[in-house]
Amino acid sequence: MTERKPGLDDTEYAAFAWGRYRRIMMWMGLASLIAGLVAAAALNYIYGPLNLIAILAAIGGIGGSVLMASALMGLVFLSSGTGHDESVDRRD
Repeated sequence: MTERKPGLDDTEYAAFAWGRYRRIMMWMGLASLIAGLVAAAALNYIYGPLNLIAILAAIGGIGGSVLMASALMGLVFLSSGTGHDESVDRRD
């Protein structure tokens, strides 16, 4: 019989896994903000002075895309790391 990894049904392991996910998301929030600011600065350099709406749109669009991608990939890693992917095939 194969040994099961602890899943999110175990409250202690779930707290650890979600804490790790939150830590990753905090770092990725910072990375997405930096990506948005760099994109706005690059647009400002290429096209000249931008108005406030264009700057906020660039930060929101680029930063939001990076944050959404990191959130979805983080959930994929959370699902795989906690054994949820393997539990789909398991018949108890």
